[in-house]
Amino acid sequence: MKRALIVTGGGDCPGLNAVIRAIVHRASKENDWEVLGSIQAFNGILWEPVEVVVLDNKKVSGIHFQGGTIIETTNKGGPFAWPVKDSKGNWTTVDRSDEMIRKLQNMNIDAVINIGGDGSQKISQKLFEKGLNIIGVPKTIDNDLSSTDSTFGFQTAVQIATEAVDKLVTTAASHNRVFMLEVMGRDAGWIALNTAVAGGAEVCLIPEIPYDIQKVKAALERRFKLDRGFAVVVVSEGAFPKGGGVVSQQSDEVGYENRILGGIARQLIVELKEAGFQHDMRETVLGHLQRGGVPVAYDRVLAAQFGVKAFEMAMNGDFGKMVSYRLPDFVAVPLKEAIAKPNLIKKKDALVQTARGLGICLGN
Repeated sequence: MKRALIVTGGGDCPGLNAVIRAIVHRASKENDWEVLGSIQAFNGILWEPVEVVVLDNKKVSGIHFQGGTIIETTNKGGPFAWPVKDSKGNWTTVDRSDEMIRKLQNMNIDAVINIGGDGSQKISQKLFEKGLNIIGVPKTIDNDLSSTDSTFGFQTAVQIATEAVDKLVTTAASHNRVFMLEVMGRDAGWIALNTAVAGGAEVCLIPEIPYDIQKVKAALERRFKLDRGFAVVVVSEGAFPKGGGVVSQQSDEVGYENRILGGIARQLIVELKEAGFQHDMRETVLGHLQRGGVPVAYDRVLAAQFGVKAFEMAMNGDFGKMVSYRLPDFVAVPLKEAIAKPNLIKKKDALVQTARGLGICLGN
C-alpha cells in the first residue's frame, strides 16, 4: 500500500477542503493508495507524538463547501525554523527538516502534497532539494503566484469584499460620507482592484502604484462638488504613498516571521484631513473575514481540478513540481519556477486600463 500525505500550510483559504476531498476521491479510484493528513501543516509530523489522520471518502464527505481546512493549518515555524527556547529562556529556531524527512520515511510516506502559498512552496522546494517526494498545490487569496493563471480562494475573497462595498454604499450615501475599505493582499493589489471595479468604487489604492494624496483628495472632492456626495475607497493593506512606506508592525507571536500589515485605511483618513479634505470619513477593515466562509463555485471547481491533478502527479512520480492552471490546461511546473517571482499588477494590465476607463482614481 502506497501512502500520500496532505499538508495545508500558511493562511487558511476558502477551497482548501475541496482540494483535500478531490485528492482523496481520486486516490480511492486506485486500489493501492492510502491518504493521510498532517495536523497543522508539518507540525503534525514534528510533534511528539505524531498527529496525523486517515483521510477516506467518509472523512471528506461534504467538506467541499466548508471554509477552512479539516486538518488545520499554521503560518508559524516549520521544519526549517522550528521555535525553541534557549537556555536563557529566549526564543530561537532550529532546523528539523532532516529529522522530519526520516520520520516520513519511517511512516512509509511515498508522496507529500503541500497545499500552500509562496512561503509554503518555498519550503516544498527546500524539502525537494533534500530528497523528499513532494508536490505543491497553489493556495492564496492574494493571487500572487505568477506561474498559475489563478489560485483558489481569490474569487471568494473578491466576492466577500465586493459585498462589503455594496453594503458600505448605502450607509455612505445616507450620511454623505467617505468609507475606506481596507482589504488583504500584502504586496499584490488584485483583491483591491477587482473589488473596486466590481463594486464601483471611486478610488482604488494598490501596492504596485504608490499614491499621491493630492490626487486622491481631488478625486474625492469631485464627488462632493454639490456638497451632497459620498464615496467608497478600496485600499489594499500594502498600499503606500509616494515617498512613504507600508503601514505594518513586527509580530510578537513566536514563530511568525512576516510583518503584520494593516492600518492604511486609518492613515489615509489622517493624510486626507491634513491635506484639507473636510468631509466625514470612516474606515472598515475586512481582515480575516476575507479568508472565511463558503467558497464560491469557481473556487470549488478550481480546487477540485488542482486536487485531482496533484494526486495524478503523485502516481506518476512527478515530484518537485507545483500544479498550475494555464488556461485551458492544468500542468506541472517546477517549484523553482513557481516561486521565482510574484504575480503583481502591472500598470499596463487590462484591468488597470478598465479601472481608468471607468473613472476610478488609482492615486497617480
